[in-house]
Amino acid sequence: MTNSLPDTALTLFRAAIDRADPAAAVTRQLTKAPLPAPKGRRIVIAVGKAAVPMMRATLAALPEAPAAALVVTNPENRADLPGAEVIAGAHPVPDQSSAGAGARVLDLLSGLKAEDEVLMLISGGGSALMVAPAEGLTLADKATVNGVLLASGLEINRMNLIRQSLSRLKGGGLLRAAAPARVTALILSDVIGDDLRAIASGPTVAPLGSREEARALLQSEGLWDKLPETVRNHLDTPDAPQATPEAQNILIGSNRFSLEAMQARAEEMGWEVAALIDDLTGDVAEAADRVIDIAAKAPKDRPVALLFGGETTVRLTGSGRGGRNQELALRIAKRASELDGDWVFLSGGTDGRDGPTDAAGGLVTPDTWDSILNAEALLANNDSYAALKAADALVTVGGTGTNVADVQILLKRP
Repeated sequence: MTNSLPDTALTLFRAAIDRADPAAAVTRQLTKAPLPAPKGRRIVIAVGKAAVPMMRATLAALPEAPAAALVVTNPENRADLPGAEVIAGAHPVPDQSSAGAGARVLDLLSGLKAEDEVLMLISGGGSALMVAPAEGLTLADKATVNGVLLASGLEINRMNLIRQSLSRLKGGGLLRAAAPARVTALILSDVIGDDLRAIASGPTVAPLGSREEARALLQSEGLWDKLPETVRNHLDTPDAPQATPEAQNILIGSNRFSLEAMQARAEEMGWEVAALIDDLTGDVAEAADRVIDIAAKAPKDRPVALLFGGETTVRLTGSGRGGRNQELALRIAKRASELDGDWVFLSGGTDGRDGPTDAAGGLVTPDTWDSILNAEALLANNDSYAALKAADALVTVGGTGTNVADVQILLKRP
C-alpha cells in the first residue's frame, strides 16, 4: 500500500475502464466459449457506440470470415474496418441515416434459413442509431412520439414499451426478422441493473408488452391525443399473433463487472473493500448524502476502500459547465469535515466524458474545497468544472471507447 491515495484511486478507475473495454470483452468471451461454425451462413451485425471495436475483435476471433459483416455506430466513433461495411446513424435523436441503417439491417436479415446464424454485437446507443418504424409509420411520426415521451417524465421502461410497439426492430423485432435463423448476442450494458430489454431497446429479447398495453398507458397518462393519427391507428390495431423466438443473450460487460474488477484490483493492492454498492442513482445531492452515510459506518481503525457504481442526475439551476460526476465530487469535497482521517474520493464516467466537458469526473481530498475561490457560488451555478479545475482536481482520461455508466471510489485511512 505504498502508492498515494490519489494514484491508487486512479489505478482503480483505470481497472474499471479496462474491464469494460469492448474489444477485450468480446475476445474474452469468444476465447472462453468459441462459437461453433454454422451449417449455413453467418451474419455479424454490430450496433452501438462500441460497435467498431466489438466487430474488429470478432472478425479477429472467428475462424473464417462471415458471409456479411455490418457495423452501425455514431459518427464520432465511425472508422473504416476491413471486412465489414460501416455506416453511421444519428445519436441521440435518430434521423434518416438511422432509418437507412435500420433498413440495411432488415435487408441482411431477410430470407435467412434455419441453418444460418446471426451474431449480434450490442452496445449503448443502438436504439437511436438503428431505427425501423412499423409499417405505416414514418420517422417523423416516431420523432413526434419521442418528443411527447421525453416531455412526459415517464420512467424509461414505460417509454420503451411505447417505442417498441412502433418499431420493427426493437423489443425482439430483430429476432422475428431473422427467424428461423439462430441468433446469438454479445451485449455490453450501459444500463444500471442490466435489464436487457432496455439496452438498445432490446432487439434480441421479448418486448416489454403489447400494443394494447402501450395504448392503455398513453391514455392513462393523458398523452393519447398528443400523438399523430397514424400512430393512434397503429396502436389501435391488435398485435399479429407472432411469438418472439429465443436468442442466446450473453452479457460481456457492465457496471457491475467493472465494480468487481475494481474490487479485485483493490484487494491485490492490499485494501479491504468495506462496501460495494452498485445502485448509486438518483439526484446527485442525495447520492452525496448516501456516500457520506456509508463512509460514516465504515471501519475507522484501518484503511478501507468503498466502491460505488451507478448513474446520478443533476438538477440544473445555474448556467455553469460540468457533469454529474464532477458535481458529486465537488459536493463530497464540500463535506470534508464529515469524513474522518486521510481520504480521497473519485467519481468518473467510464466513457471518459462527463457532461459537455473534456473531463471524466473529479478527484477530491480533504483540502479541495478550501482551495477553491467562491466554491459555494460555483456549486450553486452548476459550475463544477471551473471549481475542480481551480483546485487541479479534474480527472481527464480522454475518450475510452466504452461506456458502462459511472464509478466512484472512496479510499480512507486513519
